[in-house]
Parts: sequence; structure tokens; C-alpha cells
Amino acid sequence: MKVRESFYRPDAVLGREPWALAAAIYNRAYLLLRRSGEDCLFVPIRSMQYLAVVDAEEVIFVDGNRRPYIELAWQGFRPQARQGLDQPVPFEVVYYDAKGPQTMQRLVGEFARSVQQLAERTRSEHEAADPIELPRPAR
Repeated sequence: MKVRESFYRPDAVLGREPWALAAAIYNRAYLLLRRSGEDCLFVPIRSMQYLAVVDAEEVIFVDGNRRPYIELAWQGFRPQARQGLDQPVPFEVVYYDAKGPQTMQRLVGEFARSVQQLAERTRSEHEAADPIELPRPAR
């Protein structure tokens, strides 16, 4: 069953600033997105009552108390700008709400924890699957 949600971007951008996301966080989030087979990945950030939505272009963040309005977005990821897969990925934070910069200070760490939890849950679901026996080649 597919879940469909709509989010709204305010007309005015209140600010932009460059950031870099640790490679492990970026790599894990986008690997989960690819493995999901969906156009987007919902990452609940329970400790903050936020929802992150990861898609091919950006990551948006919505305050659970102010849904469906986007508070901030991470856009313009440039993984090709790094020299190795273990280096941070540059991107731009776009603020749509005055409390966005304050939220951002805590968001990176909480997003990382939430993505890790989602990865562990996904991994355990795959590990719980029944193994299939492959036919052995005739000798």
C-alpha cells in the first residue's frame, strides 16, 4: 500500500547557507532510498517530532505540529564534488521558517540517528526472510 502525502513550500525563502553532510549519513540515506524502490523515503525523527522526506533532489523537513508546511530543505547535493566516498557531501540549507536555523543545529545529529535506526530495522526485516535453496549444479 502506497502512502501519499502532500507538503507545501512557503512562497518566501528566509535564508540559505552552505553545509556539508557526513558521507556516512548521505550514503546511508540514499542507499535506503534506492533500496526502497519508491520515489521518496519517509524518515521519522521521533526525538524532535519531525518528518524528513528524502527524494532524488532534496531532503525536506516538516515539523509534526505544523504539518504539512516545509520548515527547511537540504538541496543541491553535490556528491561529485568530493574526492572520495568517505568525504562530506556539500549542499545548501534553505530556510522557510524563522526557527529553521535553530532547528538545523539539532537536526543533523537526529537525522543521522533516525536514518541509522531505519537502516537497522530494514536490515533485520531482510535478515528475517526465509533463505531459499539454490539448486546445485550437476557434476
